Amino acid sequence: MIVQGLAFYLFAFITVAAGLMVISVRNPVHSVLFLILAFFNSAGLFILLGAEFLAMILIVVYVGAVAVLFMFVVMMLDISFVELRQGFLQYLPIGALVGLVMLVELLVVVGGWTLTPETTKGGTAPTPAPDLVSNTHALGELLYTHYIYLFQAAGLILLVAMIGAIVLTHRRREGVRRQRIGDQVNRPARETVTVRDVETGKGI
Repeated sequence: MIVQGLAFYLFAFITVAAGLMVISVRNPVHSVLFLILAFFNSAGLFILLGAEFLAMILIVVYVGAVAVLFMFVVMMLDISFVELRQGFLQYLPIGALVGLVMLVELLVVVGGWTLTPETTKGGTAPTPAPDLVSNTHALGELLYTHYIYLFQAAGLILLVAMIGAIVLTHRRREGVRRQRIGDQVNRPARETVTVRDVETGKGI
């Protein structure tokens, strides 16, 4: 128990510290790296809770896909921090007002939050033994039986978002050069490579 407690406090401290660094550092690449660190430590907390499937999904999906993709996007962007800071003071009152409204809404929601009888029954229901039902099996049974409609609705929303992103990417715009694979493949070799006879000592 002592080892588990120390591991919990270690993972929790690093997760909170990495989360604070994500929103406080100025370099966006460093922010993404701290985000990956927070994901890894969150996976460690899931393992301590016995949810190894969620830990694996957190590593494979978020670290392996989302965070790495976000880091590549950030590295490819030509971000001008001077331009970003120009309108900071101008929009600060509006941002503070929006943040205050959201804080009030969160306080109202948390203040009026109560446990329903269904939630109470679900929390007091006996859980199956770990040797009979694994964590992955229990999670899959919960998703595909009780929450199957919500799960399918989330999949449809992601599908629509993916199609919308593809349509926006492939739209035609004036003045934008596009890569044409067919023209590149059909280009003759004589137009691609030029062989020159350079005399010795007269090259570049």
